Formats: sequence, C-alpha cells, structure tokens
Amino acid sequence: MKILIAADMEGISGVTTWDQVTAGHFEYPRFRRLMTEDVNAAVRGAFDAGAKEVFVTDGHAAGSNILIEELDQRASLNTGSPSPLSMVQGVDEVDGVIYVGYHARAGSSEAILDHTWSSKTVANVWLNEMLMGEYGLNAAVAGHFEVPVLMVTGDQTACAQAVELLGDLEIAVVKHATGRYAAECLPPKVTQGMIQKAAAQAVARLARGKAPAPFMLEEPVSLSVEFNNSAMADHAMRMPGAERDGACISLSLPDMLTAYNAFRGIVALAAMA
Repeated sequence: MKILIAADMEGISGVTTWDQVTAGHFEYPRFRRLMTEDVNAAVRGAFDAGAKEVFVTDGHAAGSNILIEELDQRASLNTGSPSPLSMVQGVDEVDGVIYVGYHARAGSSEAILDHTWSSKTVANVWLNEMLMGEYGLNAAVAGHFEVPVLMVTGDQTACAQAVELLGDLEIAVVKHATGRYAAECLPPKVTQGMIQKAAAQAVARLARGKAPAPFMLEEPVSLSVEFNNSAMADHAMRMPGAERDGACISLSLPDMLTAYNAFRGIVALAAMA
C-alpha cells in the first residue's frame, strides 16, 4: 500500500492564530515543528498498519513548512509551490490519502481559522452545487484518480464536515474550537498518540477493503467561486468560459482535474485585484 499524507497547518495541534502559521512571525518556527511532529505521528501509524511507502505533501502556503530534517526517515516529502496537484501532489500514485492539520470551510462557526483556500480572496466554493471546503476540493481530485480519503485531523468542526461529505473517515480531533481564534487544545504528546492510532486504523481498514469510497463527482463538473469583492470577480472573468453573478464566477469543466486547475487559475487572477 502507498499512502499520501496531505498536510495543512491551521488544524495542527495547538494552532489558534494566524501568527502561528505565518512565516516571519516569532511563533511560526515553533508550530512548524509541531506540524512536523503531527505528520510524523501519521507516518508512524501508516507504517504500523503495513504501508509500504508513505509520501507527505506540504500543503500550507508555499509548501515549505515541514522540517525535512525532522521528518520520519521512511517518508518522502513533496515541498514547494506551485506543484501540478497542489495540496495533494502525488495522489495519482497512491492507494489512500490521510489529511493532517485540516480546517473547516469558510464561514463556519466554532472553527479555528476557517477559510477555503484563501481567506483574503475566496468567500465560498461549490462543486456540482455542493458547498466545499479544502477537504472536499482535494478529495474530489483524489476521487478523479479513484483514491479514497481515509482520515482527517483537525478541530471538531473540520472533522465533522469532512465526515459529513466524505463518509466514515477515521478522525483525530486535536482541539475543540470555541471561536475562530480560540480552542480547548490537547497537549501534542496526547494528540500525536491519537493521530498515530487513527492513521493505523485507517490504513488497516484500507488493507481489509473497508475504507470509505473515493469521492467521485459526476461529469461535467460545475465550479462556482464567490469572491470577497467585485474587483476580484472582475479579474477572474478573464478566464475563458466564465460566467458571472455579482461576485460569483462559474464554469463548467469536463472533469475534476480540469476544474481544480481552473479553480486555482481564477483564484490567482482574483488575487491580482
């Protein structure tokens, strides 16, 4: 079995503020280490359950957060940006995906640092008229390659949203959010044990043929992105085939991989505003 660990940072153990996940702030180096340790816990769990290869993709910001010198030596790391499959680079080569450090979609209550892709740009995202967070966007890309998501770690809201959309995932709730910037956090030594156990259970289920089904969308795929203001939508309308309703841009694409690339493209255009 080959496993991809797709890691973000907002859902990592102990994280509650943007300073902790933003390069240049004094808190950031400490939380890079905690991110690496949460990932290592998932790596250990995957190998405990019989994984033959484990790939890690650093999916936060520019993809240069995980400390490779402290990464479990049995894993390899996809780092840097942009990469062809972004937050799930390598998903076309594996049998299952584990999410580590994920967060709830934009507009969620009781959710640490809730957003979808970019809090500066994106208000909401829909695929086939279903409201999505990053957990859904990336799961749909995995589904394009018939690869299931097996597990998620993060706060209680992120985990609940992922389970609601994707099915009976293994979860590790590492903190209980009480607001966007406040949570009851468990110590990392506790959460890392939880993550390792859940990852082992997730990979063991995959080995037994009991993993959740891949999240596969009907084609063609409809994509709608609501931006934070109309100037952003003005820029996003440069994408061929785009239609507009206020600050919301919509496209119809032949498959999810094309839709993912189109999503990344219109967000990049909008960010120029």
